[in-house]
Amino acid sequence: MDRVQKYLFSNFISSFASLFSTLFIIMSIVFFLQIARITSFIEINLIELIKLYLFMLPRILIFTVPIAFFVALSMALFRLSKENETIVLFTIGYVTRKIAVFFSVIAAIFSVLLLFISLVMMPIAENLKDNFIDYKKVSATLNIKASEFGQKFSEWMVFIEGEDEGENGKIYKNLVFYNHGKKGEDERIIIAKKGEFVSENQSFSALLRDGKIYTVDSDEWHITEFDELIIRTLSKSNIRTGSDVLGYWREMRKNDKRKKDFSIYVLVSLFPLASVLFALSFGIVTYRYEKGFIYAGIFGVLFSYFALIMILAKRPQIAISVTFLLTFILSWIYYNFKIKPRY
Repeated sequence: MDRVQKYLFSNFISSFASLFSTLFIIMSIVFFLQIARITSFIEINLIELIKLYLFMLPRILIFTVPIAFFVALSMALFRLSKENETIVLFTIGYVTRKIAVFFSVIAAIFSVLLLFISLVMMPIAENLKDNFIDYKKVSATLNIKASEFGQKFSEWMVFIEGEDEGENGKIYKNLVFYNHGKKGEDERIIIAKKGEFVSENQSFSALLRDGKIYTVDSDEWHITEFDELIIRTLSKSNIRTGSDVLGYWREMRKNDKRKKDFSIYVLVSLFPLASVLFALSFGIVTYRYEKGFIYAGIFGVLFSYFALIMILAKRPQIAISVTFLLTFILSWIYYNFKIKPRY
């Protein structure tokens, strides 16, 4: 890296750092709001909150780094043009081709790293996040307290009047279970004088004693008395392994959402490489005559690229080839039309 490249790179990094930090904070707030929604049905402490945020970090990077790269490169070169620094570079014989090659290599490095994050780290992080939430749901299921409303055990709403400490755990008194029934099923109410909740392997059971079952069938009530009743529920046994990256993406064969995610993550990761020549074309200007076009150009490229992603995302083969190649070819044509003959 020669002195000119170091100078250009330092200006780009300063712009990238300030813009990336701003976007990163904004995206982090958005994801914290998502975490807050998750905490409405599971309880987490501070350490678990940080862990859940780290699971979402790859997605934050995927959507902030490419945009920050494109905008920062455009604005850094535009600032140098405004201060006549680029004119000095061209005067001493530093051609634009060297600048284009230099930043294209940097863009390629960014895209490769982003592809690794999106295709490898994202599936691992998503699986870890889903397993964490499933585990917390199971833990919350068994965290049933006396005299509190709105508690659930599997598909049953539960109310408990009181509790005592027993030899093997808590013994609950005067329990009421209510299941409104799915479509076509009967409503059921269970009332028991005593009960306890236990977990064995992946089976979670409610052991109820001395009670009655009320089944509501249209206008009829069926009452069944019991001495002992066991309600079992199974937790999700399909725990996902964080290292099964190929299996995660193999689901594209039958899962439209996975196809869409693949298209979005790959194309967003390739955005720095696809748009680098656009950034050079917008940034390198004669400031006296081209003051305001850069903002319209940046917005136009961002809007067009991400609009194509949203339109074609469900067809990865078409989306990736058409969106990336079209953007790259148009940027190359525009660069050769605007920059190459003049500088």
